[in-house]
Amino acid sequence: MTKHRIFISLLLSTVFLTACGPKSVSPYGLGDGPYGLGDGGVSSFYQADDLPRAQAGTLLRQEPLTRQQSLSGAARNLRLLYASTSGLDAKSPEVVSGALFLPKGTPPKGGWPLLLWSHGTVGIADRCAPSWTGYVAFHQEHLNHWLAQGYAIVASDYQGLGTRGTHPYLATRPAAFSNLDVIRAVQGAEFPLSKRVVLLGQSQGAAAAFATAGHGQTYAPEVDIRGVVATGIPFFTPKALMAVRAARPNDVVDPQLGYNFLALTLVQLIDADFDMDDYLSPRAQPIAREVATICNRDMRKKITQAGLTYDTSFDRSPNAGLLKAYKVMQYPRLKLDVPVFIGSGAKDRDTPLRMQAVLVKRACQAGSKVQAQVYADEDHLSTLNRSLEHSTAFVAAAHAGKPLNGNCF
Repeated sequence: MTKHRIFISLLLSTVFLTACGPKSVSPYGLGDGPYGLGDGGVSSFYQADDLPRAQAGTLLRQEPLTRQQSLSGAARNLRLLYASTSGLDAKSPEVVSGALFLPKGTPPKGGWPLLLWSHGTVGIADRCAPSWTGYVAFHQEHLNHWLAQGYAIVASDYQGLGTRGTHPYLATRPAAFSNLDVIRAVQGAEFPLSKRVVLLGQSQGAAAAFATAGHGQTYAPEVDIRGVVATGIPFFTPKALMAVRAARPNDVVDPQLGYNFLALTLVQLIDADFDMDDYLSPRAQPIAREVATICNRDMRKKITQAGLTYDTSFDRSPNAGLLKAYKVMQYPRLKLDVPVFIGSGAKDRDTPLRMQAVLVKRACQAGSKVQAQVYADEDHLSTLNRSLEHSTAFVAAAHAGKPLNGNCF
């Protein structure tokens, strides 16, 4: 039914949250026990209670990643913990985790050219953080490609994912602040890295990368961003959401329903009066609650096994609450000062081509230089590596400071 589709389309991945008050408070406002939905399940490295407060963009600690968490193309694989600022209120101190991958060989004069990688939906539980789980095969292929080209890669887990607090899924400012501060953290440490950086992202991460470029001028003007590469990028407007609704029948079992459960956690995070149980059907409630403890891949399996559809999962439409969440998913601006490559798969059902086309059109109208490429036979995930045939040259030109023109029409 339409009442459910508007809400469903709105969010492509998030987590289910309830907060518990911390017992004691560290300089970062973190308690000595879990206080956000999805907290726990990772090592003590991710806890910041023993650390003094530091300026946002400061590297707090580092350690080698395990073999499973590492990339085969990297000479050094490091887990990071750094200081940042909450993107929810733009003032509270945060601690965020991430990773750094340095390529093999001798760095060129000026340091390894740097890429920021923004990951897609993994869930909201700390144990789903990429710096803890490592990357799945097609992400490894993608990142190893860039390492082989001689780029260093830094990646944030994002606010609340790995570290304490609820991950504000799909909220663009928290992701942007986390990204900008991890760049500042590694560039300010003793790593052989260039000052220039190009931003890469897929799905949720594509939105994060686009928003990072938008917030860069005001939040971290010293970060020298040279371009953005985004594949499977979401854009939440009424017209774009119609495209998502058309791609997902309400009466068909669809593992993408997990995105909706994740989205509701963002509503709970920003609206204390919202309770997702008031909207979910009794059949869906026990599965939806598991977003706090399991990762997106496992959630998709559980939804399929339970035979859930949109119509059988919701008793009431949560649209009113989702409108509040919608506001924090917007991009700070559509006119970026750097060129943007947007790769879209014609068979994408997560962020349909029509949704991405709306963003391309709006960004072009705003004055951004957009190179848009459509891949006829690719879906949401496969577009990532297929796009390398075009994004590799784009990134090289952007890093070199060469002019890049858009193909807006």
